[in-house]
Amino acid sequence: MSKIKMKCQKCERLPINGYCCIVVEYVGGGNLQSYLSKHRMKKKLPLDTIIQLALDVAKGLSYIHSNKIAHRDVKTENLLLDKTGRVKIIDFGISSRGLMVGTNGTMGYMAPEVLSNRSYDHKCDVYSFAICLWEMYTCLDPYPEYISSSKISHQLYKDRRPEIPKCCLRALSDIMKKCWDVKPQNRPEMKEVVQMLVAIKTSTKRRL
Repeated sequence: MSKIKMKCQKCERLPINGYCCIVVEYVGGGNLQSYLSKHRMKKKLPLDTIIQLALDVAKGLSYIHSNKIAHRDVKTENLLLDKTGRVKIIDFGISSRGLMVGTNGTMGYMAPEVLSNRSYDHKCDVYSFAICLWEMYTCLDPYPEYISSSKISHQLYKDRRPEIPKCCLRALSDIMKKCWDVKPQNRPEMKEVVQMLVAIKTSTKRRL
């Protein structure tokens, strides 16, 4: 984490009354979960907005993964929007390096290997990203019909995922499917996801 802190230009440690305080950038746009919920009964987000939101998250995760760090609790509630609509990843409280064990994270976003209490690595974030991407596209909650954690867990054990709308762009649905693959080794690295999203962004601009 020290390497990341050194590169963060807007983060300083200030001694106040004998305590160290971390001063970080203020992000006042609320979290992505709240933003998406406002669109549930309205028109869904434009494709270019979805791609940009996804790119912001993918680039952030790609960066921390390049520093050998896994976030372990990627969810739309931990993605904040600034005044320009760009996404910032927050809550690194349970982030870690290397192989991990333990069911840390949030039900509905946790990868199958995390739920089954097996060892896992940064690929758990890739799975969680796929769920967030599905949310960005649909503006819905994942697994809304399953209230209890045990029922959601049961669905994941049966290799069931949120249903992707038929109208979803094929390239975008392919990213979701690749990222939430039951086998961590089959999931792409986040830097590859960035490349996929950039390709979609470029192709959609050409159509316009």
